[in-house]
Amino acid sequence: MSVDIVIIGAGPYGLSIAAHLNQVKLPYRIFGRPMESWRARMPKGMLLKSDGFASSLYDPGNTFTLRQYCEEMGLEYADVGIPVPLEIFTQYGIAFQKRFVPNLEPVEVTGVDPAPQGFSVTTEAGEILLAKNVIVAAGITHFGWLPPELSNLPSEFVTHSSAHGDLSCFRARKVAVIGAGASAVDIAALLSEAGAEPQIVTRSHAIAYHKPPVEHRSLTERIRNPRSGLGLGWRSRLCADAPLLFHAMPERFRLRVVRKHLGPAPGWFVRRKVDGVIPTHFGVTLQHAEIRSNQVHLTLASEAGVSSIAVDHVIAGTGYHVATQKLPFLADGLRNEIRTVEGSPILGKCFESSVRGLFFVGLASANSFGPLMRFAYGAMYTSRRLSRHLAARHG
Repeated sequence: MSVDIVIIGAGPYGLSIAAHLNQVKLPYRIFGRPMESWRARMPKGMLLKSDGFASSLYDPGNTFTLRQYCEEMGLEYADVGIPVPLEIFTQYGIAFQKRFVPNLEPVEVTGVDPAPQGFSVTTEAGEILLAKNVIVAAGITHFGWLPPELSNLPSEFVTHSSAHGDLSCFRARKVAVIGAGASAVDIAALLSEAGAEPQIVTRSHAIAYHKPPVEHRSLTERIRNPRSGLGLGWRSRLCADAPLLFHAMPERFRLRVVRKHLGPAPGWFVRRKVDGVIPTHFGVTLQHAEIRSNQVHLTLASEAGVSSIAVDHVIAGTGYHVATQKLPFLADGLRNEIRTVEGSPILGKCFESSVRGLFFVGLASANSFGPLMRFAYGAMYTSRRLSRHLAARHG
């Protein structure tokens, strides 16, 4: 089989791009289980940090937003001020897929190899396709990062936060959660609600929660701190509205902004579930971890000295590090052809890597287009620009 475009991944980016390709009538095939990362790799009961208006998938006419879905289903919704439950977001994503991308094939891609005039794409069903263009919209699935002190311990005792869609298995167990960002703090709060005994371990001296949103603001405040899909402030507004300008900035500047702006801060709504409720070890560094007597013993260093704790399990809410080398479906020869910086692919103005016809979107494109690409909100810009580029290339 020969096809013009293959999309790998069926999350907000993959589905939004497919919906736009339908409009320009480009032949494509899309593989993946709908909203898989959101359904299987994020804990049940979680609330999204993004405001309601910034938590949609995107069809060309913007006719089926999260707001419209909630109105159809009779669900509580507000553009700002009411956190979006994970379960509602995933149900909305699946409804979007059924409406705009009914041709989704719920199988995984297991191999992408170079081929004459494009790529050879192999699926888990054993089908082999020849594709001129491949869009990698794999999300966060392969990029979970473990600190080196934990990376060699068995998964029976140590896991990344992305390994848990259901926390009920930790009932009555002692769990150390590493980190103070959104993933770590959300997991700790939900562990407590599930009947576990969590404690947070972090280098930070405080948890930097997002501030609660203010829906009605004065004109002066709106000018001083404009709202965007990434939050308040001119820096966020520029990141949201001008990703192509960000792409034009020097590489060192781009990498610094992606590292520092819009860090993994927990949402304001989780604060009451954590502060004064969950024991927290502030200002400590994990020095060593080992398994003894069927428990994980952690050695922690701080200004006050060295201490240790023993728990039944450790969950690392330590974020994600993009690295094309971690994508198992890319052939070794193809991975080695991709120019990267800090593991991320270096992308042109239309999301194309140094390998012609191979595109990366979502988190993997953040170092090129900015923090916007770490959020579902970035799917709007990505799907429009990429579909137009492919239509122009197709002629």
